[in-house]
Amino acid sequence: MQKKVTARHFDLTPEMKARAEEEIDALTRFYDRIISAEFILDAERHRRIAELRVKVYNHTITGSGETDEMGTAMGLAVDKVKGQLKKFKGKLKEKKPEEITETTEELTQPTTDVDAVE
Repeated sequence: MQKKVTARHFDLTPEMKARAEEEIDALTRFYDRIISAEFILDAERHRRIAELRVKVYNHTITGSGETDEMGTAMGLAVDKVKGQLKKFKGKLKEKKPEEITETTEELTQPTTDVDAVE
């Protein structure tokens, strides 16, 4: 999974970047096939805005939070995306359970040929 953290109108501290990456990593608990995730953190006067964009198969899931503290805004954005990921995963299971099983089997099999390895 590709992770990207962007700060607008303020300097991003290493602690804040680490927290954002931890929040992104925690999303794999709800859906493990995330392609990429991008956290956009913005500061405007007294408002702190956090937007989280997560790319999954054929969809981009977006959640945002706005408060007076960046940590709280990040938490709101992550909570919104968690709910949407749960809903997305449920819809996939209802629509195409056979296709999901086949894809999972393809991804979990080793890519090297056992006979060709010395």
